[in-house]
Amino acid sequence: MPATAAFPSLADKLAFLAEPAHYPDPTRQVTAVETHMSWVFLTDAYAYKLKKPVRYDYLDYSTLAARRLDCEAELQLNRRLAPGVYLAVVPLALVAGRLGLESPGRPVEWLVKMRRLPAARMLDELIRQRTVGEAEVRALARRLAALYASAATEPIAADAYRQRLAEQIADAFRELQRPEFGLPAPRLAYIAGAQSLFMQRQAALFDARVAQGRIVEGHGDLRPEHVCLADEPVVIDCPEFRRDFRILDPLDDLGYLALECERLGMPEIGDWLLAGYAEASGDAWPAPLLHFYQSGRASLRAKLAIWHLRDDGRHPPQKWVDVAHDYLHRAERHIEAALG
Repeated sequence: MPATAAFPSLADKLAFLAEPAHYPDPTRQVTAVETHMSWVFLTDAYAYKLKKPVRYDYLDYSTLAARRLDCEAELQLNRRLAPGVYLAVVPLALVAGRLGLESPGRPVEWLVKMRRLPAARMLDELIRQRTVGEAEVRALARRLAALYASAATEPIAADAYRQRLAEQIADAFRELQRPEFGLPAPRLAYIAGAQSLFMQRQAALFDARVAQGRIVEGHGDLRPEHVCLADEPVVIDCPEFRRDFRILDPLDDLGYLALECERLGMPEIGDWLLAGYAEASGDAWPAPLLHFYQSGRASLRAKLAIWHLRDDGRHPPQKWVDVAHDYLHRAERHIEAALG
């Protein structure tokens, strides 16, 4: 970046953060990882997350003030399940015309500073190596059960909860049915119709979860790549940018993780997780409800996968078509199991 940039551009900031010498803690290298909403800069010991200055229907990072507020929310919310990982919100500041990370001066950007987790202990990697044990999954279940137990019950009426789920179904299939994606319309209509039919037939199941006080603020994006099974299990990357993504039935949260483990080839992890949660929480549920939630999550993941066709070409388009079809297969299979 220019050494005396008065108003550093985004390119200036990214170039600065790519240099090992610019970090307050010595590091041999810096690896930059781009996601849909941020860049993450990995040093030897830490990870620094910078929010992209973007605006979507579900988030607004377009101003420096908004990005700082979101960083602070990310820190607070993720400390619930990863207190030793999320360390601070730190400034990228301009000091005498030069950029400095964690320096005094005029902040020109804010980043979330995290302790790096051991890559070999992330759940997706453990699944690839087929080295996941039941005891550590049950420890994760107890950690999650404690989160749900400590959360306040969401004040939502039963009909409003069902309406919320119905809108999620409608939104997913509205996107999946767009002609630009070329997905088979009869199959999409069948899955969406089956999910709606289940909600009509089994409204009492959803109403019972509301009456039991089961709708709480959970994680909201419980996937293997967000779980680290170290000495103490930790879970990272909850969707801090939108609260309603985190308002859910714990069975929905846990069923999502079980679905993803199933997709990666270790469905037994879901069995261990749900059994551990039931034991720790005393919660009980009818199997069809779990299958419904998993079908809904698979539909959502199909939508997110096919949206990648609008990306900048960082991945071959056929990859995302194949992923979307895989999720649709799971959505169909789980809703059929739910309906019996």
